[in-house]
Amino acid sequence: MKNAKKETSRNQQKPDQRTDKADGESAVLAAIDAMPGPDCAVGERLHAIIKASAPPLSPKLWYGMPAYAKDGKVICFFRSRQKFKERYMTLGFNNEANLDEGHMWPIAFALKELTAAEEARIGALVKKAVS
Repeated sequence: MKNAKKETSRNQQKPDQRTDKADGESAVLAAIDAMPGPDCAVGERLHAIIKASAPPLSPKLWYGMPAYAKDGKVICFFRSRQKFKERYMTLGFNNEANLDEGHMWPIAFALKELTAAEEARIGALVKKAVS
């Protein structure tokens, strides 16, 4: 009986990675859907750009914000302007992102609108972050 309990406990501690990714995707999409109108549309585009630019990243919620992780560590995230009552959305990168350039580099970007130029820049940043 003890061995069965230990095995059950081990199985509960090691969830299937595909299930985690699907659950993370659902949670991220729900968080994006809950954003106010313009932020929701931009959030949907950001989600698509990040997924297309770095397929290995796993979507997950991080402090209630859509985030994308590699090996369980958040590489990038975004938040709506409503989160902290800001006048812009924020796209941010954590220290695991490979964006280092010299002695100083940006890790967060204010985003008021998403044009083709911003989409291309975000895609390039995400690719570089996971390289």
